Amino acid sequence: MIQRAKRPTVRVPATPRTSEISSSKVQDRLGDVLTRVAAGERVVITRYGEPQAVLVPVDEFREMIGHGEPDLAALEEEFDARVARMQTDAHRTGVTALFAMSGRELGEAAAKSRSPEKSVGAKPRAGAPP
Repeated sequence: MIQRAKRPTVRVPATPRTSEISSSKVQDRLGDVLTRVAAGERVVITRYGEPQAVLVPVDEFREMIGHGEPDLAALEEEFDARVARMQTDAHRTGVTALFAMSGRELGEAAAKSRSPEKSVGAKPRAGAPP
């Protein structure tokens, strides 16, 4: 018997308009499933009980990915504004100090500045600095 590697379980948040169907059943009922999705329902397709894909209405998909081509002029303007905000004496001093550090000093500074609040879901290692 072939053992399948255990993947982390990913749960798709349930909403009033979400249902689940196995990949083998969706093959036989694709027309019905598409009708439900077109009516606004989300359908989670599972394989061996684990979610593999989610069918969503086209309008919802368009909202998720955004409409049309990105506004390159707006993106360039935003990028330039961010770069301009970083052009301060404090930033310049910090970058100069950063590049002057050895690998060991850089590692120690990173470990010292690490705080559990900043690391989402991270737990401090035993013996790690606070």
